[in-house]
Amino acid sequence: MAQSASPDYASQLQRLMQQAGFSSLKALSEKAGVSELQLIRLRRGLAVQTRVDTLVKISEALGISLTELLAAFSDVAPAPSPDAALQQECRRLQVQLELQRESLLQEFVLSSVQVLESWMLQWPTAARAAQQVPISGPALPAARLLPLVRPVELLLQQWGVEALAPVGEKVPYDPQWHQLMEGTAEPGEPVLVRYTGYRQGDKLLFRAKVSPLKEVEKRKKE
Repeated sequence: MAQSASPDYASQLQRLMQQAGFSSLKALSEKAGVSELQLIRLRRGLAVQTRVDTLVKISEALGISLTELLAAFSDVAPAPSPDAALQQECRRLQVQLELQRESLLQEFVLSSVQVLESWMLQWPTAARAAQQVPISGPALPAARLLPLVRPVELLLQQWGVEALAPVGEKVPYDPQWHQLMEGTAEPGEPVLVRYTGYRQGDKLLFRAKVSPLKEVEKRKKE
């Protein structure tokens, strides 16, 4: 039994791109801030399986509403009945609520990260020291306290917050992601991570604090 061909909305995409002044998928991709793969998925009729925020970015770049975008790249056509306007309004409200939910979640994550900033910057360095040097006296080794903080680390992972580099790692210096604590360094020059930085996706939250490796090795020789 022959399978039906997958839908192709190339003509619709080309028409909307021409109306918006885009000559290529790459140009539209850069303007919308989405990958070309997302545009190809749209052309293949996968609009309803695409994230709402991605669809919003594409519709804004094309200068059309989200409803118009969905109508152009899906088989869902407005029903010729008195309920069509109501159904369309319900879909619009659902999209709006989803966007508001994502916006509120992002605001909550950012405000929480600001509260945790001091801990996030200091804890990895303290944890590394604790793994190397136990607490003196009858107290338990400090390393045994590390698992107690694991739930907070897991929470940061769920929020998409990740460390730039582990404390003690040697990395090429990048002024966009690193902050020198001493001396000078040229981009690409090896530096030692002393306090880790954090990012959320492509967004930088805190730069990692680093020292030029040449300065570290110099102090060791003195």
